[in-house]
Amino acid sequence: MIAGKQQSQHSQLFSLKGAILTLSILTLISFSYFSFKSIRPPLPLSPSTPQLTLLPTTSSSPDATVPSHAHIVANEKEHNVDEGGEKEDGGDLFTDVYHSPKLFKFNFEEMERKFKIYIYPDGDPKTFYQTPRKLTGKYASEGYFFQNIRESRFRTDDPDQAHLFFIPISCHKMRGKGTSYENMTIIVQNYLDSLIAKYPYWNRTLGADHFFVTCHDVGVRATEGVPFLVKNAIRVVCSPSYDVGFIPHKDVALPQVLQPFALPAGGNDVENRTSLGFWAGHRNSKIRVILARVWENDTELDISNNRISRATGHLVYQKRFYRTKFCICPGGSQVNSARITDSIHYGCVPVILSNYYDLPFNDILNWQKFAVVLRENDVYNLKQILKNISQEEFVTLHKNLVTVQKHFQWNSPPIRYDAFHMVIYELWLRHHVIKY
Repeated sequence: MIAGKQQSQHSQLFSLKGAILTLSILTLISFSYFSFKSIRPPLPLSPSTPQLTLLPTTSSSPDATVPSHAHIVANEKEHNVDEGGEKEDGGDLFTDVYHSPKLFKFNFEEMERKFKIYIYPDGDPKTFYQTPRKLTGKYASEGYFFQNIRESRFRTDDPDQAHLFFIPISCHKMRGKGTSYENMTIIVQNYLDSLIAKYPYWNRTLGADHFFVTCHDVGVRATEGVPFLVKNAIRVVCSPSYDVGFIPHKDVALPQVLQPFALPAGGNDVENRTSLGFWAGHRNSKIRVILARVWENDTELDISNNRISRATGHLVYQKRFYRTKFCICPGGSQVNSARITDSIHYGCVPVILSNYYDLPFNDILNWQKFAVVLRENDVYNLKQILKNISQEEFVTLHKNLVTVQKHFQWNSPPIRYDAFHMVIYELWLRHHVIKY
């Protein structure tokens, strides 16, 4: 009995020693592991996220406290810049004006090497197809695109090589010939039906790899009558308003550029800009009516309720852009306005006053870096918002504005990074999501 009891005690003691030994071994292994990790060289850290200061919310009440227009402030050493601070294309490509400058450069170069677009050859060029109506005026963007695509490296005559298919129907030419909206819709419908019947390409994706370009607002109205075109194909339009069916991830905002410009581009002329803000135009929208009513008698904001008469002098309207720090750009009959690209060209920081507006190249360019983007309700506090922008902030905005001027200029033949190439780049980004 005693022997059995002693044997049980020895067994328990042995178990206890075994547990302690096992615990000691595990502790030693853990200690060795963490010690080894501590002497390893640290892994490279990912680039630090830029610290952002966001634009505060403003109130529509005139009595509300108006904060300073705080632009997005990031580290000067942009994490997307190549090591060594290497810059290309005039030294201004790698700046925080671009959301992802290094990625933009990489993708742009790939686009130049690979992208191919097939233009349907059908349609009588003397009517509404193939050729632009003209390359001048506030709807010149449509005409330049039609011409540029034929002058560019991106065109292919082999549809089997094409990434996208261009439907070359010009609503601007229809407008020039006085075609009614109803007849425009019929023309677009019949033309598209003929392409679908003649070629197999639309049916492969139900038009997802097709696009059309129209800058005039009547073009938007004409194509809205063909629902499967609007819903399926990529729309490149100058009226990219969310409340009329514009789909940002599918469609493309075409900049409305008034070319040829009457005067040379502005830039490096901050000292000449002594006027706080400027706008002159017709009251053809609610926001313009409010802008004129609230500020037309102000002594610091130069707000005119009508276009400046040519009788007052040659190019008086355009010359005002050279003397002004901020040019007010309220939406008109459409959310867009050629005044925005006028402001960019003449070096006057645009103040965007338009709801639901998908700004051109918005997924490439950081508009907060070269423009003041406000909601329409901010019109009541407009002067204080602009006065709260320091001179240092304005100089930075102006400098960045000069950087992006080339992106809002059409050329024939097209030039690298101009408006045509930026639109093509937007199309290149969208073609990646199309599968068949």
